[in-house]
Amino acid sequence: MGAVMGTFSSLQTKQRRPSKDKIEDELEMTMVCHRPEGLEQLEAQTNFTKSELQVLYRGFKNECPSGVVNEETFKQIYAQFFPHGDASTYAHYLFHAFDTTQTGSVKFEDFVTALSILLRGTVHEKLRWTFNLYDINKDGYINKEEMMDIVKAIYDMMGKYTYPVLKEDTPRQHVDVFFQKMDKNKDGIVTLDEFLESCQEDDNIMRSLQLFQNVM
Repeated sequence: MGAVMGTFSSLQTKQRRPSKDKIEDELEMTMVCHRPEGLEQLEAQTNFTKSELQVLYRGFKNECPSGVVNEETFKQIYAQFFPHGDASTYAHYLFHAFDTTQTGSVKFEDFVTALSILLRGTVHEKLRWTFNLYDINKDGYINKEEMMDIVKAIYDMMGKYTYPVLKEDTPRQHVDVFFQKMDKNKDGIVTLDEFLESCQEDDNIMRSLQLFQNVM
């Protein structure tokens, strides 16, 4: 979430343009391959104000003039935030969490909907979104291999520059502890209910999960 928040913060620092440029923006929106939903509708569906959505759209359009972003472009943008590690694998998982309709592209609506949850959603909403991220094959459950894949991707992304003293088996140890606590009925999978309950009742899990959320 830190990278996304960084994007949001940088967009907030941009100056608002006069109404003439707003009209030009609307004209430009009709020329891109995908035109987003009306700002009023997005305002009702997210926790952003209309003016915030305008700023976010301007930044999104600058990076993605076509109105959509594919996975390769998403990886290139995301890698800029983590120059000391390999962010490609984590960006792959994150892209598919943003691409809720599994179309292979992320529209502005997809982007701001996820951003709204990650920045201003309730704890329950954030945890549900995080569960979806970890549920790589989207079968409604998290197994240990999926959790390992995500956690290892996060460590790879942060790089040895950030974690120079970590041993190679640290991600596995981290996952073993997490999974043991979350898999309450010991059936080898973690359901959404188990995930929500474990995260909210265990302060250590919540703190660790928050650290991982900071890279979203």
